[in-house]
Amino acid sequence: MIEERGRVLSVEAGAVWVETVRTSTCGSCAAKAGCGQALLSRVGSGAKRGFIRALTDRQWQIGDEVFIGIPEDAVVRGALWVYMVPLLGLFASALLAQAAGVAEPGMIGAALLGLAAGFAVVRWHGQRAQRDPQMMPQVLRSAGQVMPFAPEGRLNG
Repeated sequence: MIEERGRVLSVEAGAVWVETVRTSTCGSCAAKAGCGQALLSRVGSGAKRGFIRALTDRQWQIGDEVFIGIPEDAVVRGALWVYMVPLLGLFASALLAQAAGVAEPGMIGAALLGLAAGFAVVRWHGQRAQRDPQMMPQVLRSAGQVMPFAPEGRLNG
């Protein structure tokens, strides 16, 4: 289970909106001096807060600190869909065009069509997965302390 700590911002029937603070592991990495990701995170836009809708069967109050989580296999399956399906579409259509004896410009066009078809399949699958509770974040437990809520997105205190 991949977990993240957050603060409840809004409550609705069967779900809550949680604000999380995105953290980077660049500070603990030995290669941070030569890494482009560390540079991008330092230069970034500063938008380090995420807002996530998480399912729950408990009643929460605005300002409650909670842990939300999503199963690791859901993340792995999602990554496989996003990366592999478009690539498989690209290669399959290019190989089919080659087997059909199509000239190189036609193979490039077929490969691009296969890539677009792969993206369309991923989009269709993503829309179906949005309705699957196993693929959505869940509130796991309370973090044990209540933080005061400030509408401007900052903690009071």
